[in-house]
Amino acid sequence: MNDADSLPTWRLWGEEKADGALYTVYLKKVRYHRPTRSVSSSHSDSDDEISHLEWETVRVRFVKAGTLKNLVEALSTDDGELETTYINVFLATYRSFSTAKEVLTLLLERYEELTQSAQNGRPEQHDQHKKTLISALHVWLDSYPEDFKDPPNYPALRLLLNFSEDYLPNTELDAKVRHRLDRYSREAHVDPLLAPPPAFAMRSIASSGWRNYKLPDVPVRHFAEQLTRMDVDLFKKLVPHQCLGAVWSRRDRSRSHEAATVLATVNQFNAVSFRVISSILVEPGLKTYDRACLIAGWIDIAQELRLIKNFSSLKAIISGLQSNPIYRLQKTWQAIAKEKIELFDELARIFSEDNNQWTQRELLMKEGTAKFADTVGENDKQLQKIFQRQNNHTANISFGTIPYLGTFLTDLTMIDTAIPDSIGDGLINFDKRRKEFEVLAQIKLLQGAANAYHFMEDPAFDRWFDSILVLDDREAYQLSCQIEPATNGQNRKDRSNKARGTPGHQKNDSITSTSSSNSSQFYCDVDSITSSPHNSIDRKMSPSQMSNSSSNSSLPSLDISLNSSHSGSATNRLQVPLSNNSGTLSNNSQKSSPDFYIIKVTYETDNPETEGIVLYKSIMLSNNERTPQVIRNAMYKLGLEGNPDQYTLAQVLPDKEMTLPSNANVYYAVNTAHNLNFILRSKPTDLTPTGKGLKGKSKS
Repeated sequence: MNDADSLPTWRLWGEEKADGALYTVYLKKVRYHRPTRSVSSSHSDSDDEISHLEWETVRVRFVKAGTLKNLVEALSTDDGELETTYINVFLATYRSFSTAKEVLTLLLERYEELTQSAQNGRPEQHDQHKKTLISALHVWLDSYPEDFKDPPNYPALRLLLNFSEDYLPNTELDAKVRHRLDRYSREAHVDPLLAPPPAFAMRSIASSGWRNYKLPDVPVRHFAEQLTRMDVDLFKKLVPHQCLGAVWSRRDRSRSHEAATVLATVNQFNAVSFRVISSILVEPGLKTYDRACLIAGWIDIAQELRLIKNFSSLKAIISGLQSNPIYRLQKTWQAIAKEKIELFDELARIFSEDNNQWTQRELLMKEGTAKFADTVGENDKQLQKIFQRQNNHTANISFGTIPYLGTFLTDLTMIDTAIPDSIGDGLINFDKRRKEFEVLAQIKLLQGAANAYHFMEDPAFDRWFDSILVLDDREAYQLSCQIEPATNGQNRKDRSNKARGTPGHQKNDSITSTSSSNSSQFYCDVDSITSSPHNSIDRKMSPSQMSNSSSNSSLPSLDISLNSSHSGSATNRLQVPLSNNSGTLSNNSQKSSPDFYIIKVTYETDNPETEGIVLYKSIMLSNNERTPQVIRNAMYKLGLEGNPDQYTLAQVLPDKEMTLPSNANVYYAVNTAHNLNFILRSKPTDLTPTGKGLKGKSKS
């Protein structure tokens, strides 16, 4: 191979500031003359007979930060073609730092400015820029129609219509805007009394048919399919940019519409978890065997959800079974078959927090767009048997994937918290938006895969599911203690050592939240959302009473909350669960240390500096990550391949380097008194890792 072919195509050159914006500059190697074999070389394979390759290096700039005006102007290009990645990132994330009205106004003003300045020179280039801006408007209208659907006056659409009438009459854009405005206006004026009834009302169903469903006698496959149908509908309607940390964190009552589709998913998750708990506890007079059958039934439903790759309801069921009111029922768990307990533990391990939820993330990577589930761990004996039986019966059936949304919300919240919104002289940090877009793109990909699901609606199931009584955390714990009274010291054990487990089963950490709580999952304030009268019983308690009474219950919920100040009724409010270790979770709670650090890592090479600057990559360090995982993350960021065991990681201190042991918890091993700068090195061939102690190497 020619030496030129082995050189990297892209090389970081540095940064430059121009026109008020900050750019990251790369040098890109491009071939502008294809190799051709000379006539005389037709019978020879000698490289000398091949005409030389001709290469050139071009500078490519990417916007790192800029003013809003800079970012809007960067949508246009000299060649008239949209820079696809840039516009996708911008349109997906601009709500974190601006509004649709502000962006649209700047974009239209830029077009007008180009039109007016065309006579001052370079009209062809201005035409190309204008062409790109028009393309950007088309992409915006098609990809994010909700940005323009603002009844009753539709100000954004009317602003765009005035623009098209003045500058682009009788064009495709003009026609599209008129059609969109006409359609939205007609939809807003449809009389709801004249709307067709819902599909299920047209079906012939006995009025008492829904009463035929009763746990644990509901067919588990049908149960899983109906939960998945609900989740699919919500997931496909999910607006990814509503998951952004900056949007999700401001979901108070006055702005709840900004994250409405996320709240709907959260509500469904909590609905499943609370019904798991309530269905097991609501009849305290049940015999132990019958209650054990209820738990086993939920485990069977969870198994089916795993087979059809619905990780959202799967997580909700696991959370319900791991909640304190259910978990503490030792006699009930001991009455469940050993194989069923093993299956439950295998399903719970999917959501283990180890290595930043590595197991769950690996599953999404392998099965996210696959047709069926086929990934099991080495120790998952029960799941291996189930998959083998399943593959023999459903070889021709394909499924999508419904992820547990809490993982993405956590990632986006961490990015929003850890990386500043602006850098330099108040410039918008667009590199941060690129990182957020990477997460949003994963959600979009899985939404596309979800189209593979096709389950028939069962209105009778929906009515029965909605009718299941929902207990609050105080009621659930009281019923749990009524079923199995607390023995001497059990309350203390529940509070301080929940993770130790009972003789019959094991509790796994399965949290994905911004806090270090061992019980919280999803949490949201939904004061403005009414609940069905079947969904709760009348409760009259103050928020403080709820907090005090729930200290032993730990009901599951999605805790990505940065806002817990509202005091709606208990009937309509999903309560914040209390961790047995960390107490009340709120925005005002004090933490002794952050849940993660942002560290900078570079790779030791013969020439580690570019233009006199050492290049570092930033990675997030969670409080449960050990050396191999941190090295793996650093290798990914640095574009390295191979086995993490072949590398060492050292913190760069002012007077020495501190090499980390091979299996240390890096979060607790680092020296936070100094900058968190690290260097990754290949191990010498004769280096044998001992994993004992921290090794310091003084700088010469």
